[in-house]
Amino acid sequence: MKSTLAQIEDIKKNGYSLDFATVFNHAFENYKKIALYSGLIILVFSIIAAMVFMGVIIAYFGVGSMTKDFFENLENQKLTALELVIQTVTVSALAGITAPFGAGFLKMADCADKDIEFNVSTIFSYYKGPYFGQIFVAAFIPALVGTALSNFIDSFDVLYVGNVISFMVSFFMYLSIPLIVFGNLSAIDAIKSSITLVTKNPLNIFAFFIIGFIGSLIGIFACCVGIIFTVVFNSSMIYATYFAIFGIQEEEDSIDSIGKSNLD
Repeated sequence: MKSTLAQIEDIKKNGYSLDFATVFNHAFENYKKIALYSGLIILVFSIIAAMVFMGVIIAYFGVGSMTKDFFENLENQKLTALELVIQTVTVSALAGITAPFGAGFLKMADCADKDIEFNVSTIFSYYKGPYFGQIFVAAFIPALVGTALSNFIDSFDVLYVGNVISFMVSFFMYLSIPLIVFGNLSAIDAIKSSITLVTKNPLNIFAFFIIGFIGSLIGIFACCVGIIFTVVFNSSMIYATYFAIFGIQEEEDSIDSIGKSNLD
């Protein structure tokens, strides 16, 4: 079977097609298998993350500062150039650190699709080498570029353009993480390949990108709490899109095989 990079080269020459109904139905069926379990995981870790965040804020600013005005002033505060650089690097680093957690839902989607048992530890599958480093870089670089450009544009008080830039960076990186975890590509190859795949079929990929985004937010209408059970729909959509392009390959042992060819 051809390597992922070889298939990408074929796609560069010949393009590829996607059937909208097939991908959407696959994503929805996959989502139904993981929605409840993933939602409970997200709920637990959201509570833990909120407690840690509040703990850091209280430890740094003090309990007395926890007022509505404090958070409004924090949100509207004008940052210096140095503070913007620190914020950009910090946000990008956080994106890199949390990316393997999001990739874990792709692993869960893959297990569900193959009727393989999964559990909480599945979410942390990619916090292991050599995956962690590659996923970190693949998330850090686009986040750094997107956040830096967004902050630069926002410094001129140009409304919404920064948000559009961040949105477009996410769009072109749509398949970068699955290309690492399923295609065994390096971070740089995954970034370049994701751009290739998006530009070769932009309308379909954009449709799946938007549907995945909207589908993940539907839970907001269920008293907002429901979003924890719908946010993973985007993972199923990304997984189904990747599957439609490359097909499901039986893994010998991805943790061992990643680096045997494409990462060498």
